[in-house]
Amino acid sequence: MSAAHILVLDDDRNMCDTIGDVLEHEGHVVQIATRASAGLGIAAGSPIEVAIVDINLPDMSGLEVLHRLRQVRPTSEVIFITGHATLATAIGAINGLAFAYIVKPFEMSHLLVTVEQALRKQRLSQALLASEERYRLVTENIADAVFLLELDGQIVLANSRAEAVTRHSKAELVGRSICSLLPEAGAREAQARLSDLGAVAGVSPFFEVEVARDNGACVLLEVHMTNVLKDGMPVARLVVARDITERRHLEDQLRQAQKMEGIGRLAAGVAHDFNNLLTAIGGRCYLVLKELTSANPLRRDIEIIQGAAERAAKLTYQLLAFSRKQILEPRVLDLNETVTGIEPLLSRMIREDIEITTALDPDAGRVKADTGQLEQVLLNLAVNASDAMPEGGQLILATGNVTLDEAYARVHSDVQPGPYVMLSVSDTGHGMTAEVQARIFEPFFTTKELGKGTGLGLATVYGIAKQSGAHITVESEPEKGTVFKLYLPRVGEAPGLAEPERPVQVARRGSETVLLVEDDEALRTLAREILSILGYTVLEATSPSEALRLAEGHPGTIHVLLTDVVMPQMNGRQVADHLLVARPGLKVLFMSGYTDATIMQHGVLEPGTHFLQKPFTPDGLGRKLREVLAS
Repeated sequence: MSAAHILVLDDDRNMCDTIGDVLEHEGHVVQIATRASAGLGIAAGSPIEVAIVDINLPDMSGLEVLHRLRQVRPTSEVIFITGHATLATAIGAINGLAFAYIVKPFEMSHLLVTVEQALRKQRLSQALLASEERYRLVTENIADAVFLLELDGQIVLANSRAEAVTRHSKAELVGRSICSLLPEAGAREAQARLSDLGAVAGVSPFFEVEVARDNGACVLLEVHMTNVLKDGMPVARLVVARDITERRHLEDQLRQAQKMEGIGRLAAGVAHDFNNLLTAIGGRCYLVLKELTSANPLRRDIEIIQGAAERAAKLTYQLLAFSRKQILEPRVLDLNETVTGIEPLLSRMIREDIEITTALDPDAGRVKADTGQLEQVLLNLAVNASDAMPEGGQLILATGNVTLDEAYARVHSDVQPGPYVMLSVSDTGHGMTAEVQARIFEPFFTTKELGKGTGLGLATVYGIAKQSGAHITVESEPEKGTVFKLYLPRVGEAPGLAEPERPVQVARRGSETVLLVEDDEALRTLAREILSILGYTVLEATSPSEALRLAEGHPGTIHVLLTDVVMPQMNGRQVADHLLVARPGLKVLFMSGYTDATIMQHGVLEPGTHFLQKPFTPDGLGRKLREVLAS
């Protein structure tokens, strides 16, 4: 999401500062307050889009703050936070139409996802309000009297022309029955003015209908019909039709965005838990295999388990990609070079009965993205296209400059108007129905038979696109092929140079002292055993406070700190900062199964930081440790 104005209101100043720092790191404009009165004053003078509010404040309840905030900022979304959760406060928050209710302590990654969802809803709500305002202006300036009625004939809206015709103000009209304006119920002046209009009766319910235009485009109309009577006899039928295509499109996008965000949060949580489990499984397999000879009949079983763990690790990586939480290394790229570079690999992967052609715009602009992730997108889309052409066909890769304007952005909530570079992948395969298109980016959704696919290929494409700030579309019809289009924001910088590949180091024995800090017992025990086998002296700490005590009491040199990032008491970055004061030559290697949003929030993904992503193998740990010690 683009930068937003966010209010943080909590009587704990440290909590305000912490949340504010995290949000500012994400690019948002943050204002903080420790009292409700000050927070409401900020909201009155600033375009606050989201307010993060402690539900228990010293000078006013959070629910009262929500009520008053909505008076000055009707479209602002409110996220309640509390350290004293009760059923009553939760029900109060829900009834007060708060966007979310989060119980302290909470992970900042959870808060960031919630803020992103709230912003998406707030901005879609603003778009809907803007759409409604346009329709209101049309109604106000139309030459006819317009009434909006409930099914029982009660007036809920009237325009200025209706005021002039009936000689009643809008306030007098709203809430009364339309029948009260008929000749038998109104004054003699009202009778004279309405006699030519006849009596309106038989109010019908609204219904929706899709109508095709001459150019083939379809519009969704909301239709309301009434009978017009004169002298008690129907003389005509009044039909009022309203184009609600744009509104319905925005509503559908909001529902889809909320569904995908919910699935993404679930996927990220599952992937994190699996990262820890798979590290332990793979590591134990490694240690057992070192003790088994090639003739041992158990060796094959352990190797099968190890292979399954490696395949599971790849699936968790795809889940992280879908949830937009994998670690990226973006740089300025020429998309033409990316396509040209991967084309030979695609030729080897795709069957010979599929022809690969390119249509690359030589003037295509530059984009900022992770090269490996873009290549993954092309590979996944190419494999998907190949599966859609069982009897052969054509795969077309194309690039080009495009500008997505305000009109396009109004009906695509994730688009900011501006210049983009388009990357398209087209096939001549069997295509998809509209029902399939609506679900293709969901993880584990597949149209292939059981055992033929994981359902994560296009989910990975979706996640990479969203995390890269790109907009992705799909166009398809049965038997007419499919076109995926990826729109990446155009940048003016020159392409960055890829870092030269470093020679792969083989894990070798060491004699240094390692301070290991990990609160997960299984992983800590595994890491200790691996390091001991490799010859290191290990100081093992179950918590940050124990790590500081061990370091203070150790008389010799500690060569490297190997620490988890997210732990109780303090995070890995804070542990390292404390130790570096007394031991300035200490090397540091961070490890985590959490996603990049969380570890960025904890301040470890800075240039030059050594980081090991879980799940890792014993060899990977050994090589990384030697790399850190040699730096």
